Formats: sequence, structure tokens, C-alpha cells
Amino acid sequence: MYDNLTESDIEKIKKEIEHRKLVVRPEAIEAVKEARAQGDLSENFEYYAAKREKNMNESRIRYLENMIKTANIVENDAADDEVGMNNTVTFFNERTEKDMTIRIVTTIRAKPFKGLISIDSPLGKALLHHKVGERLLVTLDNGESYYVVIRSIEKTEDDSDDAISQY
Repeated sequence: MYDNLTESDIEKIKKEIEHRKLVVRPEAIEAVKEARAQGDLSENFEYYAAKREKNMNESRIRYLENMIKTANIVENDAADDEVGMNNTVTFFNERTEKDMTIRIVTTIRAKPFKGLISIDSPLGKALLHHKVGERLLVTLDNGESYYVVIRSIEKTEDDSDDAISQY
């Protein structure tokens, strides 16, 4: 599966990889050495914990490197008056009869309970490239659907406050 990533996502992932290789990896190796020096490995909890942390770091590095290799780079090609990547959108949900505010992000940044909605989600797909005042049908994966009306679009260029998901 290919992840939809922005250039900003790629840069953040590269920074995390660099940090894990230059800072976390040496610390983990040192922790394993220190735990090993304590003697009998058969009952050495510190050794197994240090090995586990080292292996988790190496796994994360491989995961991130693979994510970059297989990434599908997406750009914000929405017009100034349309919903685009990293925009904050307020809309009226006709099913719940409430206004909601969300931010459109890439899949790896999605955190629905924090209002970060993926461009690949049914709501994200429905909102993308539409304008204030438009009434849109959102069809869920289970076949249910509802209408939303876009109330406002706030352009956001900087997405630096969003963290890349750990897994």
C-alpha cells in the first residue's frame, strides 16, 4: 500500500530517521552494552529490555524508510476558494444538525478524535476541492450517507504542529 504524503511529511520522516540513527541508536547500543556487562544474561531483565528498545528503534527506522520509498507525493492543487490539504473546514452536518470543524490532512497524520481527517476518508474525499456554501453527499464505507454544507475554509500552509503517527 502506498501512503499519500506531502513534501513536508517526507521532510519530517527524514528528520525522524536521522534522529533515530544519530541519537537513539547509539544510546540503545550503549544501554545493551551496559546491561550485558551486569553479568548473567539468563535473568538479566535490563538486558532484554535494552535489546527490545534497540530492536524497536531499528524496526521504526526500516518502517519509515520503506514509507518514503513507496510514498505517493500529493500536492495541494486546490484553488484559493476550495478545500485543500491542511485547510481547516467548518461545515454543517445535516445528520447531527451540528457545525463541525476539521482539518484535512494526509493519511499518516489522521487523528479523527482530534479533528484531523484524512484526504482518503469518505469525509475528506467529499470535501476536497469544494467551496463555501456547497452541499455535499458523504457516503460511508458501509453504504450509509449524509449531507454536509461547507460554512468556511481557513487556509493553512504550515502543518508543523502535526506529528507523524508512530504506527
